[in-house]
Amino acid sequence: MSDSGSRVTRLLPDAVHDIVRPGTAVVRLETTHERQGSLDGAWWPRSRDVTAELPALITALTEYLGPITRVGLDADAWEQLPTRMTVDGRVVRIDSSAVGDDTVLVTRGEQDLFSLLVVPPHATPEAARAAMTEAVRADSATRAGQILIDTGTGRTAPAT
Repeated sequence: MSDSGSRVTRLLPDAVHDIVRPGTAVVRLETTHERQGSLDGAWWPRSRDVTAELPALITALTEYLGPITRVGLDADAWEQLPTRMTVDGRVVRIDSSAVGDDTVLVTRGEQDLFSLLVVPPHATPEAARAAMTEAVRADSATRAGQILIDTGTGRTAPAT
């Protein structure tokens, strides 16, 4: 008898990657069990307001990965980082540092760490899709910052 039905980690269906719609939690995860790339996925928040954006990410990840216990964010990239927040009745600790590495670190349980590229909110849908595609490529060793440079998203909004 197989216990594969009891595994918490499930792969996202391929169709989840087809459409990028404003106003929704946009997350892509690598769809292999091996986790060989330098990143495990990508997230495209709509703003730098962590209290508005993070709950949707945590909810989406919890559905596929199981309970999220910690999230590590770059303090300089977000507005007013709390030390914890309650999402769907669970307390999630927020760790902040000034790393400037264009990633969010998500911890499931006590030690299972996932690294997600953070696509800047100002990115066009085409650039965001390109960045997210590269981030989840199983054989990609490209670092988050380089992916953003290569896809033209950059770290800051273009001057108007």
